[in-house]
Amino acid sequence: MRPKRILAAMLLVALFILPAASAGLGIIASSAAPGLTGDFRTDVVNLGKYLEGKGVNEVKFSVMAAGDPNSVLRMYGIVEGAAKINKIWEEEGINVRIKIDTIWEPDFKKQFDNFVAQYELGQNGDFFVNSYVYIATLVNDDRLLDITDWVKAYWDTVFSDFYKPLMEAAQYKGKYYAIPQDTEARPLYIRKDVAACMGWNLEGLDEKVKAGEFTWKDVYMKAKEAVDKRCSKWGLIHRKGSAHPDLIQFIFAFGGTLYNPQTGKLVVDREAVYKWLATEKAFADANLLPRDILEWDWATQIHPTIVGEKGTLFDIGGTWYWTEWQTKDYYQDPKTGEKRPLTPQEVQEKFYYTLFPAGEPGKDPVTLSQPFMWMIAANAGKDNPGYDDPEMRDAYQKLAFLIVVGASDPEINAIHSIISAHVPVRKAAAALLEDEQWIQKLRSLDLDLTEETKNAIREIVAKTADPINIKFLASVSYMLDYTKLAPSHPYYSKLAGVFKDAVDRVLKGQSSPEDAIKYIENKVKADPDLRGNVEFKGTIPKGWKLVEETKPAETKTEAQQTQAQETQQATEQAQETMEETATGQAEEEGGFPTALLAIVVIIVIAAAAYFLLRK
Repeated sequence: MRPKRILAAMLLVALFILPAASAGLGIIASSAAPGLTGDFRTDVVNLGKYLEGKGVNEVKFSVMAAGDPNSVLRMYGIVEGAAKINKIWEEEGINVRIKIDTIWEPDFKKQFDNFVAQYELGQNGDFFVNSYVYIATLVNDDRLLDITDWVKAYWDTVFSDFYKPLMEAAQYKGKYYAIPQDTEARPLYIRKDVAACMGWNLEGLDEKVKAGEFTWKDVYMKAKEAVDKRCSKWGLIHRKGSAHPDLIQFIFAFGGTLYNPQTGKLVVDREAVYKWLATEKAFADANLLPRDILEWDWATQIHPTIVGEKGTLFDIGGTWYWTEWQTKDYYQDPKTGEKRPLTPQEVQEKFYYTLFPAGEPGKDPVTLSQPFMWMIAANAGKDNPGYDDPEMRDAYQKLAFLIVVGASDPEINAIHSIISAHVPVRKAAAALLEDEQWIQKLRSLDLDLTEETKNAIREIVAKTADPINIKFLASVSYMLDYTKLAPSHPYYSKLAGVFKDAVDRVLKGQSSPEDAIKYIENKVKADPDLRGNVEFKGTIPKGWKLVEETKPAETKTEAQQTQAQETQQATEQAQETMEETATGQAEEEGGFPTALLAIVVIIVIAAAAYFLLRK
């Protein structure tokens, strides 16, 4: 009987030890990574203790980010998010640190290609900071992490503060795969000095645009007047290259759509697309818009023309232009002949801005946003010890999510907004733009940032953290009430490429708008990806013209007599083909609940001890 009593005693000791050992339920006793509670400090501490208990002292991540030079916080925001976690671990005596490697690529499309190619080799960044338009493509290829449950855990404490349309853009098929990093509006810029030369008083124009009283016919007439009076060389300048995203504003401005949520298909709205193409043709035929504008170089043609003396009256641009003109040598000073950036005062003096006007009476003005997103790669944490263990992998990926939460701090978002001229993605960040005391701290960099980040943004802050720029950002925030988003569809960029080619053909006089619609239809039908994912609606409006006369009369003005119509040889640029599969990603945590397992074990031990003692 003695051995049985000894065994019973041991079981009873285990009965008392087990609850204490399993109290953490996933922190130390369990091999499972701790769950996320929605409290940042608590979750950081729990994950830190878990990793330390596994013998991990350093966690390596890398971030791939893209954009103009002023948008570097897309990359250093991740550095700051990691620094916040490292600081908490240091305060709590947890011997784990995060190290972030940074990878920058100015061209966001090239960066997307790099991410895809490197993912195949397991060499991609853990964080991918790029446009929301790539979410669908990457999800269908199983390259993004599903963070839905974690977003829900942090909804009340963090994400309810984000603007709702942007959080919707972070979803695909009802699940979250990204967090908004920045957004923007696309105003119609108007040169004040050119308008003054014409005798045009711009006061109250923004309200007329809001009310739909100033449409694209009015834009045309004013552009023509500016050129006829020799107040500017061009009437309108717009972007080069892909028709996405700036120019598709025409589709929305003419009351069209690009996506059918009922069918999940992209839409070619014949009426709206035709009116867009006819508008482009009207401007080109009147020599108000360069026929080869889609081939113009940004640094040597587009921006120097927009900011230059008598360059253009109108420009379709983005809010980020406002800051870019202050940091790039686009302006040639007529006094010195030297190229230099504009000062904030000069930008304010040169440019008026409104919403993108309605296409015609009865339609609404618009703007367009293309939010950039923090995305976490599906293989995030791959470069760390124990990654092949599902529980360790889960810990690394939860940590990656917490880094993004840290990077979404209102201060980081507000700083990025100011130095890059993007609109804040959350209300708390927008509020900081009106906080003079905080703005003063930013100007002196008296903020809780790493030296690495301070050094990266010091010169940009000195050039951009100006009251004029901050006032500009506050003044365009209303445009988000009018904003549209291009479809987050895996084949949208391919359709945008077809649109671009159609615009190019019309501008160069190679196709009429009617023929360009047929060209779009033939291209879609011939493409195996687009054929089953694009539907057509509506008809070409018979006899529709932006204005009755689009070609300048030969003898009206000296300016028109001396202007020669430019002709360019047609070039069709090959479009990227992105293979997509219609597979969704769904990751669910499964298995026998840890707490229930502990209870069962306790019951079994107690029963065994009872029967042993009875004997």
